[in-house]
Amino acid sequence: MALDPEFLRYPRRRRGMDHDRYEWSQLHERGPVEWPGGARLALWINVCVQFYPLNQRGKPFPTPGGMTMPYPDLRHFSLREYGNRVGIFRLLDACDRFGARPSFAVNGAMAERAPYLISVLRERGDEILAHGWNMDSLHHGGLATEEETELIDRSLDSLQEAFGAEIRGWLSPARNESPQTPDLLAERGVHWFADWVNDDMPYRFHTDNGDLWAMPLSNELEDRFILMQNLHSEESWVEQVCDACDFLLKEAEDSGGRILSLNLHPWLMGQPHRIAHLEQALGYITSRPGVWPAAPTEILQLCKK
Repeated sequence: MALDPEFLRYPRRRRGMDHDRYEWSQLHERGPVEWPGGARLALWINVCVQFYPLNQRGKPFPTPGGMTMPYPDLRHFSLREYGNRVGIFRLLDACDRFGARPSFAVNGAMAERAPYLISVLRERGDEILAHGWNMDSLHHGGLATEEETELIDRSLDSLQEAFGAEIRGWLSPARNESPQTPDLLAERGVHWFADWVNDDMPYRFHTDNGDLWAMPLSNELEDRFILMQNLHSEESWVEQVCDACDFLLKEAEDSGGRILSLNLHPWLMGQPHRIAHLEQALGYITSRPGVWPAAPTEILQLCKK
């Protein structure tokens, strides 16, 4: 019996994407981007400042890095707290020592749970991006629009009040979204988000409420992904980061500016047995000619030109 022809018809089949969120664009076909001072590589360090609830719901899935043992999982809960009490200050020292300029992806709940840490970050003046409400408040397809809207509003309002500044960027907890998350972000004045990992450079992302920009915050080089998920050693993480740095610097010679983005977690990389590996990686990257440590919005402004 022949297959009904209707099974072979797909109304969105065309060259490029089968959706209207962004245009089909191959990296090697785009015009070159220029960084300040003739730099070839923009270095974006992002530090996640997170709250993992002890009584997590795990809906629709347990957040990576969350509680794993029966309640109360105090071992993992207190380890996450260690990052905000101890580890983050080692990361700050390492970034400052090597001239890196970190941004901070902050859960909205941290404004009320750790006011001292928030005051330290506010005093530094680095760029802040919203990281949802907490690490158990996931954005996903089963979430009612009203509930997701309330989560976004609460997160943005909390951080804008705590830092006294407009929050322009967004990173969803677990990088998870509902189909409407970008539309809700754009409606609330967010300029860019870093959930999608399908490019090496920023690109325009269409929503029903105007365009966002998708910023390329690497998942493949993230400390949690390499150390906890792939179970590679700290030495391997350094090697992979340095390899990426070398390759992107070389590629930029013919293709224009590139971005090396590193997403870090204080409860993981701020441990005393790991911090030297972060320092090693930062020392290597910042010693290379043509590296520009930058904030994400600075990078994006030059890509928009």
